[in-house]
Parts: sequence; structure tokens; C-alpha cells
Amino acid sequence: QVQLVESGGGLVQAGGSLRLSCAASGGAFTTFAMGWVRQAPGKERELVASISRSGTYTYYADSVDGRVTMSRDNAASTVYLQLNALKPEDTAVYYCAADKDRGLFSAARELSEFDFWGQGTQVTVSS
Repeated sequence: QVQLVESGGGLVQAGGSLRLSCAASGGAFTTFAMGWVRQAPGKERELVASISRSGTYTYYADSVDGRVTMSRDNAASTVYLQLNALKPEDTAVYYCAADKDRGLFSAARELSEFDFWGQGTQVTVSS
């Protein structure tokens, strides 16, 4: 079974930065497009960023575009989410997700496209 384990969350002041990591095991990582999804208290899950199998193509939600960079290291079976200029509204549990059916040249843009999920890491941004 594919396992996704997130790390790197924590408490940060508004304007600060964090880098989240997601380590994958138990699957063919290089065949997976990957994504980061967040869920704030009382709100639905939101796709924050996604990346193609090779890392060439990325997608970012309008709410974070310009402040977030997603990357992947296929040799390490790890994806990252660099969060900059954080705002209190970025407070959420951030989940790593994998899309096993994505083609080579695109990144996922819908939550329904993901097949495997991590358990999440908490990001809290204080005012």
C-alpha cells in the first residue's frame, strides 16, 4: 500500500515561511503526479498545489499563487511545498496526495483525481 508521510508543519508568524515535506513509500513514485491539499477548520478541502510526474509542470491555487512553490525529488521519493509570506488564512492541515493515473505532461487540478493521501501536517499562522 502506498504510504505518504508529511512533515514540516508548525507555528509561524504572519509573513513567515515554512517548508513542508512528504515522503512516499510502497509505490512507483515516479509514475505519480503529486499534490498538496489543505483543510482549514470548518471548511472543505482545497487543492493548494500540484506537480507533474517529472516536476516540469505545476499548478497553484489562486489563493497562494506567488507565495508557494511545489517541487519534487524523485530520487528521494519526496515532494515539498515551500510556503512564503504566510497569512493567518493559510492556517490548515496540509495533506500530501498522489495521483496514479495522471499523464506525463500535466498536474492534477481536481481533488477527485487523487488516489492516495497522507495524514496531514498542521500549519498555524499567527497574527
